[in-house]
Amino acid sequence: MLENINIHDILFLDIETVPAVDGYSKLPDTMKELWNHKAGFLKKSEEDTPETLYNRAGIYAEFGKIICIGVGFFNPNVKKKKEFRMTAFFGDDEKILLHDFAALLNKHFNSPEHLLCAHNGKEFDFPFLARRMLVHKIKIPFILDVGGKKPWENTLLDTMQLWRFGDYKQYTSLQLLAALFNIPTPKDDMQGSDVHRVYWKEKNLERIATYCCKDTLTVAQIYLSYKGEELLKDKEIVLAL
Repeated sequence: MLENINIHDILFLDIETVPAVDGYSKLPDTMKELWNHKAGFLKKSEEDTPETLYNRAGIYAEFGKIICIGVGFFNPNVKKKKEFRMTAFFGDDEKILLHDFAALLNKHFNSPEHLLCAHNGKEFDFPFLARRMLVHKIKIPFILDVGGKKPWENTLLDTMQLWRFGDYKQYTSLQLLAALFNIPTPKDDMQGSDVHRVYWKEKNLERIATYCCKDTLTVAQIYLSYKGEELLKDKEIVLAL
């Protein structure tokens, strides 16, 4: 399947999310009541309370928000070598960054042959993006709107699902696949679990954007590995933040 895909038609991405507000106590009463209900399903011990579980709110589109979208693509204007260009949409105003990301998709990735690629994207990144766009009344771009599409019209690639080869019992992390394919770890500065602290406590969005782009690059490197191709070299990677 991958041999039939033009790699220049793929936009690789990764998102970083956090709880919508900085702490359970700051939730509006209605959302607090709804989180209490959600937390009842997440509770695993007597020590778990809606407040202690709130740091997990960022993984749910109903209770979280996107603070960064890292994107990267193989430059089609470079013919004799690879060039992977990356940037990130990041900020405190989710509506603005989603609007800008949607504008990118609508302008440059809006044809049936175009694809989005993320790790665990079909279970996390893609639906999270679409749901948050709906919340902000942003029209979902063609490439992200899978409703009603036939299987052969699929515009979404997922490096985790490709690794499963039909096995639906296994979750394989980006970090593990990077190690298997001798790809430099994207977790050399921070882990996904650090994003909440770095955003709400350190208020360091630039650090999160750099981390997000490292994940995006790793997704592209894994995709190249699936195709049996050489990994990108440092001189072939262009990052603009």
